This record gives sequence, C-alpha cells and structure tokens, in this order.
Amino acid sequence: MSESTFGNGIVVGVDGSEASLAALRWAGDQARILGIEVVAVHAWEPAAPLAPYASAAGRPTTAEQRERAAALLHSTVRRAFGARPAPSVRVVLVQGPPAQVLLGRTRGARILALGRRAHGQWQLPALGTVGRDCLRYAQVPVVTVPPSSGEAVQPPTTGGTALPRGKARTASVRTG
Repeated sequence: MSESTFGNGIVVGVDGSEASLAALRWAGDQARILGIEVVAVHAWEPAAPLAPYASAAGRPTTAEQRERAAALLHSTVRRAFGARPAPSVRVVLVQGPPAQVLLGRTRGARILALGRRAHGQWQLPALGTVGRDCLRYAQVPVVTVPPSSGEAVQPPTTGGTALPRGKARTASVRTG
C-alpha cells in the first residue's frame, strides 16, 4: 500500500463506473501530453463474512473476489485504451481500503484522477466517501472527471439553460 508511483505519473482510481472510465481516458490524454505514465489502480476488499448459518457454497472465496476485481480493472482499462494499452499504462490491483490505497499510491505522483457523478444528479453527492477522503487527505492535486455524456443537463431551478457536454470533458482541480 505504501508503494509509490514511479515517474511522476497520474494515478487513477478505477472502480468500473463510467466516471472512472472517463477519468482514465482523461489521464491518458494528459499523460501523452506530459510524457508520463498512467497508473490505473483498483483497490478491493474481501466481502464481509456471511452469517455462520449461511451456506458456504454462497460465499465467494478471497481468490474468486480477487479474480473479479482483476477482471473489472482489466476490462475498464481495455475500454479506455483498447486491447493493447501503451507501455506507459500500468495496471495495479491492491487489496485494501480504497482511499488508503489510492493515497498511498500517490506518493511521487503528479496528479490523482477520480471519476465523479455528472452535473445534474442533484439529489446525489458528486463524490462518494472514497473521493471525499482523497480530496481531504491527498498531498497531490486531485482532478475529478464526470462521466462522458452527450446529453444536456438541466439545473435544478426552473427556467434554467441546458449545459451541453459533448466531447469536451470538464474537470475540477483541488491542489494540496
């Protein structure tokens, strides 16, 4: 968990969501411009044990859970960069609390990129607990990237103007 990122790369939290896919693509674009690596990180934790009277057949083993986590990480990286990602894309699977893992991986990194919910989902917070913890404790700039969408989003007030979000991606930046 305390392993640092080599080469001052961009660490990206990957959870399989459309927002983390957008963050991975954003990081890939930035890394090409800056000539640095992308470190796609997926942190997973074993599922809580079931009640002692629950069937053992219904419990995935730790190895099965790790395989699922690896499959999620690799499929998200493939969706972002194709079947053969550039050598500058490193994939890291770590067992542990996601915020701690991501923050640990940012030692030596230039940026931490995270996905966030799209504007217009007013009833939901833009970031979950992992994202909020990363924003609170990161020692590097944190960029939050919304999922890519061509849909117009309406603000919650009446009479508002739709905000188009085609190919352009927006990002929020917080510096240490």
